[in-house]
Formats: sequence, structure tokens, C-alpha cells
Amino acid sequence: MAWTPFGKSSTSTVKQPMVMDDTKQTMQNMQAMLPQQQDPAPHQQPQDENWFSNFEGQLAVDVYQTASDIVIKAPIAGVEPHNIDIAITDDVVTVKGERLVESSVQQQDYYCQECYYGVFSRSIILPVAVATDEAEATFVNGVLTITIPKAEKARTKKLEIRAL
Repeated sequence: MAWTPFGKSSTSTVKQPMVMDDTKQTMQNMQAMLPQQQDPAPHQQPQDENWFSNFEGQLAVDVYQTASDIVIKAPIAGVEPHNIDIAITDDVVTVKGERLVESSVQQQDYYCQECYYGVFSRSIILPVAVATDEAEATFVNGVLTITIPKAEKARTKKLEIRAL
């Protein structure tokens, strides 16, 4: 018995799939049915090529803890230490800086440009109370490392169990 669509009886059966003879014409017909894409509203268009220059880059960081410290590591290659500012409060560390363009390469001469140049910042909420006055920062091989001792009340104390 031949398959019939929707359970209706019919004398005709489907023997082979439908073949489109003119694929190009079919595609053109389908595209004509789609709404034409309009230009974005004028308020959405950038005013100049450097419309993104007002944005800050975000610094990538690793944050971890040891038994006595919170450690923040951030790769900041190409930035001089005097171009980095670090502010620490009881619960937030903020790192700000600027990577300056040092080459004279014209924008149109770039084949690929993935490195970020300009102002960057990152604020990290600390998981525990810290002793801000004892914090230290080092900059070795383009990696900034900030070590902040945990406040005495936040440090884990290991208790020995006495057997009675």
C-alpha cells in the first residue's frame, strides 16, 4: 500500500523527491521575499573611525589565595610600571593603566591588530578582609603580581584535637 499524506486515500503516490530545475531562479525569488536590510539609525552609526577610543580595555587577571595571602596576577606586556596605578581598599583592588602605541605603523597598514592599546582597568572584589598596609606589588617579565596579606581575622587557624 502506498503512503498517503494526512491519512487521506488517494490514487497518486509520491515516487521520487521533487527536483528544482532552476536553483538560481528559486534563490532569487526567495531573496526577493525577504525584507530589505535598512541602514542602522543615524544615532547607532559611529561618528568617526575611532568611535571605540572612548572605551576602556579590561585587564585579564588570575586571583587565588594561599593560607596567608590573596594573590592577583595580571599579564601586562608592553606597559611600563610607572604607567600602572594600584588602589586597594578593605574589599576591592583596582588596577588601572595605559598601554601606549610606540610604533609608527599607519592604521591602514595593519593586516591584523589584536593587541589592545589605550587605557585599561580592572576592579577585583576580594573574598576576605585584607591588611592593605602590608600589600606588595612586583612586575617581572610583563606580569604584575600583587600580594595582599589576609587580615588576621580572615586567616584560617588549624586546631589540634586533644584526646581526653
